[in-house]
Amino acid sequence: MPKKSPQTKPNRLVVALVYDGLCSFEYGCAAEVFGLPRPEYGPDWYRFRPCATDAGPLRATGGLQVSTSGGLSLLAQAGTIVIPGWKGVDVAPSPALIRALRAAHARGARLVSICSGVFVLAAAGLLDGKHATTHWRYADALARRYPRISVDPDVLYIDEGQVLTSAGSAAGLDLCLHIVRRDFGPKIANEVARRLVIAPHRDGGQAQFIERPVARREGDARLPALLDRLQRQLKAPISVAELARRVAMSERTFLRRFRESTGMTPSDWLAAARADRAKELLESSALSIDEIAVEAGFGTAMTLRHHFRRRLSLSPSAYRRRFARRRDGTK
Repeated sequence: MPKKSPQTKPNRLVVALVYDGLCSFEYGCAAEVFGLPRPEYGPDWYRFRPCATDAGPLRATGGLQVSTSGGLSLLAQAGTIVIPGWKGVDVAPSPALIRALRAAHARGARLVSICSGVFVLAAAGLLDGKHATTHWRYADALARRYPRISVDPDVLYIDEGQVLTSAGSAAGLDLCLHIVRRDFGPKIANEVARRLVIAPHRDGGQAQFIERPVARREGDARLPALLDRLQRQLKAPISVAELARRVAMSERTFLRRFRESTGMTPSDWLAAARADRAKELLESSALSIDEIAVEAGFGTAMTLRHHFRRRLSLSPSAYRRRFARRRDGTK
């Protein structure tokens, strides 16, 4: 009878990059989840090491200075490598760092980026043909510079197996907890989340946090005035023909000018404005979901839920639980 080969133990060494201009919060996400001793989970828990990409001492956000004894050679030992943000979306990683990351990837290490750290993985070519995310402010730049990456700006994180990316800042905690869930199961991930006093899993994506500015067309005050008026009359049903009549344009010209000014069709703009109004009411009023649907211009709670799910990946009730202000004005 053939002997069974011994099962290889997973490599629990997590190495986080430290660089000049270190994003302190993003680094703290990785250190808090993977760097604290948790003897209750036994000897197989993560080991954590910082890895300097530059000669020290290094500056960090918040006026800190950081020094570490580990250099890029640590990446050859790591089971998981975390890139906690980066110096800037326009700052290229060094050839030595790119070589070390590619070598780690080739031997099977798990690579994790938080926020702008995705630009390091992209520069190394490790996201080509994959889905990835980053902070919504950087998503367009990532998509333009690296067209072989499928960029999703709405989600909190993306797991592509060996390569994982998260959205901005606090989404790094969501991704780190997801990794714990993958490695140790939901029970332990939930316990770690409880220690951090955060939700084990957050509903929705980045869309719920993005403010939507309205573009204004230079030299023509008619559309801005119309948009201001519509903002005050979201409850009223209105047709494209009526909107065009109000600004003395043909429907074809109106639709073209409207898209140039806002980047959306009138129906999409109205839906977004009504969703924003519904968000305000969910945050600050005691109205029921049905009443908010009417006040925001959706008419029915079913329509309101449809638009919230499509735009925010959240139900109105879930949004209210997350963002509603208490009577003392806090959240």
